[in-house]
Amino acid sequence: MNIHILMLILVLVAFVLTIWAQFRVKGSFKKWAKVEASAGMTGQEVARRILDRNGLRDVPVEPVRGMLTDHYDPISRTVRLSEPVYNSNSISAVSVAAHECGHAIQHKEAYGALVLRHRMFPVANIASGVAPWLLLAGLFLQMTGLFLIGIVLYAAAVAFQVVTLPVEFNASSRAKNIMIKEGFIRNIEERGVNKVLGAAALTYVASTLYAVLELIRFILLFLSSDE
Repeated sequence: MNIHILMLILVLVAFVLTIWAQFRVKGSFKKWAKVEASAGMTGQEVARRILDRNGLRDVPVEPVRGMLTDHYDPISRTVRLSEPVYNSNSISAVSVAAHECGHAIQHKEAYGALVLRHRMFPVANIASGVAPWLLLAGLFLQMTGLFLIGIVLYAAAVAFQVVTLPVEFNASSRAKNIMIKEGFIRNIEERGVNKVLGAAALTYVASTLYAVLELIRFILLFLSSDE
């Protein structure tokens, strides 16, 4: 089979996996959003408790509109939780809230992968916006130099995604350990936590795999253009 056809098939498979992962994380969240955590605490209360006990009393917890829009803002040092998480005492809510607090703790401890990710962000942000246009222009105008620049910038964006993986996995690991230690969940509730956090992690893995395969495909296209 032609290497380019094989790569195209792999990219399509990765793309389908990415879409499936997004549906799975939404499905897992909705399923466990219907199950109340035994501690009876809302996402906001869990986040506040975790932050306070880790010396982060100055980090606010704020509600943000939308679903699965939860994030930690390292610039303002703020944990923002979507309304379904902020106000709910479900397994999904406490899992997501604890995960975002995991990022705040990483920030405080200067976790290596997170520090690297923050340093890469400005370049990756610009690269992800410019690279697709340069790749398209280089391909259609048959300008290999322009196409190569696009590949380099796209590689920077992919590197950012790769570095994001350990950051997310570490935050989830911290979240689970903290929830068990603090008694936010019982042993029988760990399955729900694993499902929610595992589905979220899968979306990062799938999107990164897709990006890496795309990068390889672009490199092969560039190499073949010189033949």
